[in-house]
Amino acid sequence: MSGDLKFPENFLWGTATSPTQVEGHVVNEWTDYVATDGGHCRVACNHYHRYAEDVNWMAQLGVNAYRMGIEWSRLQSAPFASLNQTELARYVHLLDCLKAANITPMVVLHHFSNPPWITAAGGWLNPAAIPAFVDYVAKLVSALKERVYLWNTFNEPDTYASLTYLLGGFPPFHKWHFGSYRKVIRHMAEAHAQASRVIRREGNGGKTPEVGIAKNWTSFGAFQKFALWDHLLAEISHHAFNRFVLDEFLGGRRHEDSTFIGVNYYGRARLNHFQALVPTNGVSKKRLKQLGIICDDMFERHPTGFGKILKKFHKRYGLPIYITEHGAASNDEDFRIRDLTQHLHELQGAMNDGVDVRGFFYWSLLDNFEWQFGFSKKFGLLSVDFNDENLPRKMTRVGEFYRGICQTRRPVITD
Repeated sequence: MSGDLKFPENFLWGTATSPTQVEGHVVNEWTDYVATDGGHCRVACNHYHRYAEDVNWMAQLGVNAYRMGIEWSRLQSAPFASLNQTELARYVHLLDCLKAANITPMVVLHHFSNPPWITAAGGWLNPAAIPAFVDYVAKLVSALKERVYLWNTFNEPDTYASLTYLLGGFPPFHKWHFGSYRKVIRHMAEAHAQASRVIRREGNGGKTPEVGIAKNWTSFGAFQKFALWDHLLAEISHHAFNRFVLDEFLGGRRHEDSTFIGVNYYGRARLNHFQALVPTNGVSKKRLKQLGIICDDMFERHPTGFGKILKKFHKRYGLPIYITEHGAASNDEDFRIRDLTQHLHELQGAMNDGVDVRGFFYWSLLDNFEWQFGFSKKFGLLSVDFNDENLPRKMTRVGEFYRGICQTRRPVITD
């Protein structure tokens, strides 16, 4: 690749984490879960105690933004309870550390985990979760509005609802409960709408608040051109995981409840005889290579689809966009650098065509607890040695590459 890719001076170059995946010391539905690799999140990366050190690492990376979660279960012990002031003070200090390093926070309010009392009451199947969440948001916004103006209510509601009630990958591990899946999406969409109104009404601490969800976008298609049943299944999947979710969150008057769209983009899933040809579906690397499918350790890579979906979102919704997650899981750092470069070319092309993209958050700052896969998936700009109880961090070559992008505010181009 060649050519100089330039981005606006005020563009946010960031990285991202979530509390359950990096903090450790959480009490939620993941606390006692043991992943397929034997890992668990009880300590994770110990970001809970080492956040100041990790902010220093961010400063070394040169990022000017950080997408971080705030763990609901730490702050409310019961519905409508006052916020735990000790835990709140810890998050306030983290935000102050970011400010001192000139790093803008984007706060995620729900990233795949719930307080135990929400889980005990039936989780997001219970409509009582909606006012409880809105109360939590109102209290948190009141406490943090001087420090935060970028709010992300729900991270990948489609992923959360599908893995809890369709695919059995997340607690409570139910499968093929289509009605439950749809109900969870609808309850989260209503919670987003109500929380958004609270944030925009109460969240002005000097800078106009922005609020949106982060939608995971996976393109579905048939691997073989004339495989009609695979085409049909791809269309059903697209409707269930993309169209239905976007209609619930952004359709009709709901469009007014978001000031931006967050896009999490990793790739696509092509179907062959009803099987998704991706590593997370158990398809071997040898088989994927035989089929000519380029994957990291989880997804098929599809850079050209990235530019297309950004243009589609721009045309359909007309809202500013943040790339709230993109990254690759692999021990092959050359692969990850090529993948990032290809996607940034697509991002630049979309922006040149008028798409209003305001930031890019690389997933992830740290190698971390990747849910049902444990610590086996390596996404970090910083590697973490989980075999060492001290959990030492180390800059990867991907991190060095990304630092070049962040510090010059433009990608380093490789041939």
